[in-house]
Amino acid sequence: MGTSSSVASSTAERELVITRVFDAPRELVYKVWSEPEHMVKWLGPQGFTGTILQFDPRPGGAYRFHMRDPQGGDHWQQGVYREVTPPERFVCTYVWADAEGNPTRPETLLTVTFEEIGGKTKLTLRQGLFESITARDDHRGGWTSSLDRLGEYLATAR
Repeated sequence: MGTSSSVASSTAERELVITRVFDAPRELVYKVWSEPEHMVKWLGPQGFTGTILQFDPRPGGAYRFHMRDPQGGDHWQQGVYREVTPPERFVCTYVWADAEGNPTRPETLLTVTFEEIGGKTKLTLRQGLFESITARDDHRGGWTSSLDRLGEYLATAR
């Protein structure tokens, strides 16, 4: 029994869950997450610039993003949508890749839900399972900064 208990806790430790409440209606939060002309404005952590190379938000559709960090480093992420339910949620694979699209890290599953709460939106981001707690924590930092940018953008978006 001790083995299954430690496996369960190590599995839980390798999953990232972030919840944020935005002062914007659910339809708007979903829109700025699901339309490339909006997404490019907040994609990536603070100081990053983003380019959307491919974006097909439907089950089986793929996405590919390029981000450049403030030091000039290039980062690509890509995946395939598994579920898209506007304006409630989407589920997609998520993997870091090289310039040619070859995965450079293990693939994770990303689920984002959008819940209406009295004119505001509760966004829950769930990603995992990561190969390590360190990888999870690295993503926590990146997502936290990206969600800060999303909040700033939502204040001006319509």
